[in-house]
Amino acid sequence: MQIKAASSDSARRLFAMSQPIPGTSAETYLLERGIINLDDLDGLRFHPRCFYRRSDTIVVPWPALIAAVTDLNGSITGAHRTWLDRLGVGKAPFDSPRRAMGDLSGKGVRFGVAADVMAAGEGIETVLSVRSLLPRMPMIAALSSAHLATLSFSPTLRRIYVLRDNDDAGRKATDCLVERATASGIEAIVLAPQLGDFNDDLRRLGPEASGHAIRVQLSPPDVGRFLTPSN
Repeated sequence: MQIKAASSDSARRLFAMSQPIPGTSAETYLLERGIINLDDLDGLRFHPRCFYRRSDTIVVPWPALIAAVTDLNGSITGAHRTWLDRLGVGKAPFDSPRRAMGDLSGKGVRFGVAADVMAAGEGIETVLSVRSLLPRMPMIAALSSAHLATLSFSPTLRRIYVLRDNDDAGRKATDCLVERATASGIEAIVLAPQLGDFNDDLRRLGPEASGHAIRVQLSPPDVGRFLTPSN
C-alpha cells in the first residue's frame, strides 16, 4: 500500500508540473488521430521532458501526453503517460510508449462530470473519438480492458454506454462491465465500432459515417441530448 501511495503522489506531482495541451505536440498528436473536439480537456496535459526508462540504466527525457486518473470524487490517484514523436505525428519510437502509474483500479481519465448518463471505454483516443461526436456526454477512459471491467459506478448513474473494442479482450471486458452494471440496477448499452475501435472508425470512415453509426445505437432520449446536430 505504501508503494501505491508513493506512486500516486508521484502521479500528482507529474500532472502538476505539466502544462495545458494547446500549442504543444500533444495537441498535434490528437488532431492527427482525427480528434478535433479539444475543448474542456482538463484531465490532459503535456510534459516536454517526461522521463522514460528504456532500461535499468538508461532514462531519457521525452515529450509526453499526461492524463490524470481520478476517483469518483475527482481526486487524482494516478497518471497515464503517452510518449510522443517529437513533432506529434505519432507515438515515440519506444517498445512501450504508454505507461500508467498510481492507483488505477476502478478509476480512469474523466471527461466531464457524470450524473445519470455516461460512456466508458478503454483507451484515451477511443473515448475522445466518441466524445468528438457526443461532446456533451460525460466519459471515462479506463486505460485497459482489465480496468474497464472493474470500473466503479457513481451512485447517481442510471445508464452507461460501453464503448467496445473489437478484440477478444475488449469483448470480455464489455461483457463483464455490462453484467456488473445490470446487477447494480444501471442500464448498460454497448456501442460497437464498425472497425477495430472508434478511433479507427473516425479516421477511416469519417465523422459523418461514424456519427450515424453511433446514432442508431443510442437510447432515443439521448439522441437529442448528446448527439451533435450535424450527425
